[in-house]
Amino acid sequence: MLKFKVLSQEKKSRRGVLSTAHGEIQTPCFMPVGTVATVKAMTTDAVRATGAEIILGNTYHLMLRPGAERVARFGGLHKFMNWAGPILTDSGGFQVMSLAGLRKITEEGVTFQSHLSGEKFMLSPERSMEIQYLLDSDITMAFDECVKYPADKKVVQKSMERSMRWAKRSKEAFVDRNGYGLFGIVQGGMYQDLREQSVQALREIGFDGYAIGGLAVGEGQEMMFSVLDYTACALPDDKPRYLMGVGRPSDIVGSVYRGVDMFDCVMPSRSGRTAQAFTSEGVLNLRNACHQDSLEPLDKECTCPACQKYTRGYLHHLFRAGEILGSMLLTWHNIHFYQNLMRQIRSAIEAGTFEQFHHNFMNRYQHDRKM
Repeated sequence: MLKFKVLSQEKKSRRGVLSTAHGEIQTPCFMPVGTVATVKAMTTDAVRATGAEIILGNTYHLMLRPGAERVARFGGLHKFMNWAGPILTDSGGFQVMSLAGLRKITEEGVTFQSHLSGEKFMLSPERSMEIQYLLDSDITMAFDECVKYPADKKVVQKSMERSMRWAKRSKEAFVDRNGYGLFGIVQGGMYQDLREQSVQALREIGFDGYAIGGLAVGEGQEMMFSVLDYTACALPDDKPRYLMGVGRPSDIVGSVYRGVDMFDCVMPSRSGRTAQAFTSEGVLNLRNACHQDSLEPLDKECTCPACQKYTRGYLHHLFRAGEILGSMLLTWHNIHFYQNLMRQIRSAIEAGTFEQFHHNFMNRYQHDRKM
C-alpha cells in the first residue's frame, strides 16, 4: 500500500507527496526513463543530482534482457542498477502491442516474439505482476492493451473492456505490501463515454493510483488536453494521477493545470542524444551552425554542469565531432531542466500562483519552439 497526501491545491492543480518503500516523491513529479535499468548516458548519481526522486523501468525489455529472475538474484532492480530511490515499472503492455506481426492477443494475454532473438514469450496480467514483483518495483502498473491512434470506436471499446478485465486480474495477482502499490490504467482512446466507463471500472476494482494511458500517440496537444479535462477530474481525489509517456514541457504544465500529478517521457534523454536542448526560451538544436562560435551557455537560468561549465560553441563541437560527452552533458541538462520545471510548478501551486505561472509559461514557450 502506498500513502498519498495532497498538501495544497489551486483549482485542479495539486501539490502532494507520495510515500513508497524506497522514499518519498514530491508531486507533481517527472520520472526519467530508465527502460533497461539505465537512464541512457547518465549515471544514477548524475540522475540524483538533477533532483529526480523516482525513475521508470520497463517490464518488456527487462524480461527479455537480462531477465526478471536474474535481476531478482541481484537483490532487485534498485541494487542491480544502484538506484536507492523509488522505481515505477511499465507493465510491458504498450511494448508488446507495438510488435505488429510478432504478437497474438487473446483473453489470456499476449504471445509474442522477442525483437532481440525471435524467441516466443507469453505476457499475461499474472506474469506481468510476477515480473514486476521480481524487479521489486515500488509502483507496479496493471497489464493493459493500448490501441493505435486513430482507431474505430468498436475496436477501442473491445480493447478497453479487455484491459479492464486484465486490470482486475492484475489486482488479484498483485502482492500487496507496505510501501508498494499498483496503478490501474484508464483506456478508451479519444471517446469520452469509453474513458468514463474505464474510470468507473477501475474505481470499482480499487487501486493505489490511476494512470491515464493511450495519449501522446499522435492525437495532438489540444485533443490530449480535452481528454484530460474530463478524465483527470473523474479519478479519485485521494490517489495520485499519472499521465503516461508525456511529454513536452508545455504538455506537462498544461496537464498539471488539469489535475495530473506524475509524468514520464523519453524526450529529455532522447533529445539529449540528438543535440536537442530544452531551455527556458525554447528548444535549441546544437548542431545548427549558428551555435559554433557562441560563448553563451545553453541556458543562463540553468545551474546544471553543462550550463555552468561549457559554452554552446563547445557543445556544438562535441556533436559535430561525434563525441559521447555531448550526449552525456545534454542529457544531464535536459533532465535537470525538467526537474527544475517540476520544482517551479510545485512552488507555484504552494504559493497559489500556478494559474499565472501556467499562463506565462504557455505564452513564453510557444509550443516548444525550436531555435
